[in-house]
Amino acid sequence: MQTVNGLPAHVLLVHAIVVLLPLSAALLALTAIWPAARRRLAGPNAILALLVVVLVPITTSAGEFLEHRLAPNALIHQHAELGDTAIYAAIGVAVLALIVWWRQREGRGATPAKRAYLAPASSAVTAVVTVAAVVVSAAAVYDVVRIGDSGAKASWSGWAQGS
Repeated sequence: MQTVNGLPAHVLLVHAIVVLLPLSAALLALTAIWPAARRRLAGPNAILALLVVVLVPITTSAGEFLEHRLAPNALIHQHAELGDTAIYAAIGVAVLALIVWWRQREGRGATPAKRAYLAPASSAVTAVVTVAAVVVSAAAVYDVVRIGDSGAKASWSGWAQGS
């Protein structure tokens, strides 16, 4: 998907990433920290996080399509390079969202044959997962802000001068 109604698809898809990746990261931190939120939101957030993992490469591919149709520009190149890091943030959030969700399932006894691979009763494992979730969530939000800032600079740097 490179264009939508004649517009570069990247311009449209990027809005989904800018909203959904930080949302999933915030939900990850919330579900890791707060058991009541975990019971209600861990499953939906795992699905959202996986959706983001699918959307990021589609968005970056559309961005590369757009980049190759514009005049060479250092700011656009920097934005494209930073954009390539979004997949790592999305994967980190998704992996931890799945771990939080699965541990919730194991804790309820909702897994086959009462298996407990991720030690849902262990407070030490819970602490490690919680800290990792908060750190990965913060890093993902920071990455989105950094990528978005570079994209805004690439798009609007000449605007005030009328170019």
